[in-house]
Amino acid sequence: MGNWVDAGSLEDLSARGRRVFKAGGRQLLLIKAGDRIVACNNRCPHEGYPLSEGTLGGGASGEACTLTCNWHNWKFDLTSGEALVGGDKLRLYPVDVRDGRILVDVSDPPATEMQARAIAQLLAAVEDDDRGRIARDLARFLKAGGDPMAGLRAVVAARANRHEYGMAHGFAAMADWIGLHRNASDDARGLVALSETVSHVAWDTLRQPAKPFAADSRPWRLEGFLDAMEREQEDLAGSYVRGALAATLPLAELQRAFGRAALSHYQDYGHSAIYTVKAFELIGLLGTEAAEPVLLSLVRSIVYANREDRIPEFRSYAPALARWEAAVRRPGLEPGDFLHLSVPATLERVLELGGDPADRYRILLAASAMAMLRFDLSVSVHVDKPVSHNVGWLDFTHMLTFANAVRRMCDEDPTLWPQALLQMGCFLGRVSPFMTREAAPGWDVEDIDAFLALERERLHDHGLRDPIFSSHRVKVLAAVAEEIAWAGRGPLAALLAAATNRYLNTGIKQHHGLRMATQALAFVAAEG
Repeated sequence: MGNWVDAGSLEDLSARGRRVFKAGGRQLLLIKAGDRIVACNNRCPHEGYPLSEGTLGGGASGEACTLTCNWHNWKFDLTSGEALVGGDKLRLYPVDVRDGRILVDVSDPPATEMQARAIAQLLAAVEDDDRGRIARDLARFLKAGGDPMAGLRAVVAARANRHEYGMAHGFAAMADWIGLHRNASDDARGLVALSETVSHVAWDTLRQPAKPFAADSRPWRLEGFLDAMEREQEDLAGSYVRGALAATLPLAELQRAFGRAALSHYQDYGHSAIYTVKAFELIGLLGTEAAEPVLLSLVRSIVYANREDRIPEFRSYAPALARWEAAVRRPGLEPGDFLHLSVPATLERVLELGGDPADRYRILLAASAMAMLRFDLSVSVHVDKPVSHNVGWLDFTHMLTFANAVRRMCDEDPTLWPQALLQMGCFLGRVSPFMTREAAPGWDVEDIDAFLALERERLHDHGLRDPIFSSHRVKVLAAVAEEIAWAGRGPLAALLAAATNRYLNTGIKQHHGLRMATQALAFVAAEG
């Protein structure tokens, strides 16, 4: 039936060419384009400037069929509303003329249609990595009654195979942004969290062609899956995952399998472990419909992971792991005993740690926080050192997010404790050259709960350009909050809060132009 409103006389519009009128709380524009009458939103879908001030253009036949917003030169096809230049589609309204009066149907389409349109536009905005459009189309989707998790599922499904090397930080941080969204105090802050996570996925996959996952499926077999992952056979490993999902294998069992693959090496700066925990947390939030794209992306990332225990710096890891059961423990080791040591020396000391796994973990977690309080910030801004010194805050914060991930993995599969603790030792050894002897003063936190609440609030307007930096902030805050809750209030919680406070409030240099140029010249000169 529609909701037809009288928009004035045809004679008046013919004389004036265009006219603005209000209906249903919105401002609409009538245009006489040749023999046609067009009704559209007067607000440009880009930034809301009035299209009544726009310019009509003609097609090949000379008939007026385009409308240009003169503020930013977006152009719209007046037969379809499609953006010819720009992004968002212009909404058109049905028009009828009766007895010399113009009638416009201002009724909204069914909610499902509006949601589908918003999702289509959102995915187009993601394709272009257009953050403004991403926010607007998410807002349109929510206004139409869309479930935020359905919107994120659509993004995950569309972009999973656009990650050249598998799961990246955009997917990994999504669960933590969802947590921020669910606890938002108002609609704007809720939209920030959704926009941030979608924008990061767009950033990760910008201009990346689809790299389809293999379509095969085979019955789940744990050893077959682990062997395929070890041999870097992505398609074979993915077929086992598909088989597991088809057979509705419990996700907890599948997560333990991925945990074993993620910790089978000291690899990829801990990303494999972090991504494993975050992937299954994300599936829990988005629903099992998201399991296949998320897990196939995770397979790809672990297959492509840098096996760092095969490079000289970490070759002591595998022999240390082999000696785990036979190692002689000694009491009395403190967190400070794990600082300023080489990787081999750190691993030897981890082997000597006594107590149950949780006690050992506490000591290494405290040592990681102490290392962050000793990070030599001059290293992060150097311009004249070799590539091996390109170390910044993200290198240090990975110690905390990795620790949080492996503790959660070991809670589910205690057999992984040796790998987890020794790999925490690898982190401590690798950052040792970039630490000062004394902790930076002045970062203690008096009220931990108030501090965490304040830093969560600051995430809504962090001011960081590249999503990689904001995603680390949200992940570190989530990980630290979990570890503080796990550890209870005391010296360890105080250390974690102080380390996080220093990280969040000392600033990050996001671009190193002179460093990059200096290293490029040195590299090319050495090529001969």
